[in-house]
Amino acid sequence: MIRLGSLAGYAFEGPRTLAGWSPPAEAAVYAVLAKSNPARPQEFSVIYVDHAENLQEVGFPFRHPRSAAWVQRAGDKYGLHVCWLQVPGGTRAHREQITRELIAIYEPSCNAEQFIQAWKDEWIGEYETPMTDPLTTGRDPQTSASP
Repeated sequence: MIRLGSLAGYAFEGPRTLAGWSPPAEAAVYAVLAKSNPARPQEFSVIYVDHAENLQEVGFPFRHPRSAAWVQRAGDKYGLHVCWLQVPGGTRAHREQITRELIAIYEPSCNAEQFIQAWKDEWIGEYETPMTDPLTTGRDPQTSASP
């Protein structure tokens, strides 16, 4: 098991060496990983994230359209690993949301599309409410009478 996501909230199965992996016939979010530090064998970089209705139809291990980029990034095909998350009760929309979140967090180099988790003021505009006033009332607690 490997944990990925915001505050490492998703428990993915794996990682498994991609070259010898037989994917299960299930809908899942998946991440392709590369060894990031030869001195630390359990340290990986997330290089690609996506989701599928059936992992057996994705083209694993090396018929996937992005597999050449994965091999180039990892240095060789044996440096590639995969992990996957079956979302219990999850729909395609759930898998897409998790995929976008992971892409925004890890910025995987082999994903053509990137997502940025940011908030811009123009999305909601400026406004004032009583809730944005200071928390203090301006009274001096030394001169105020106690009830």
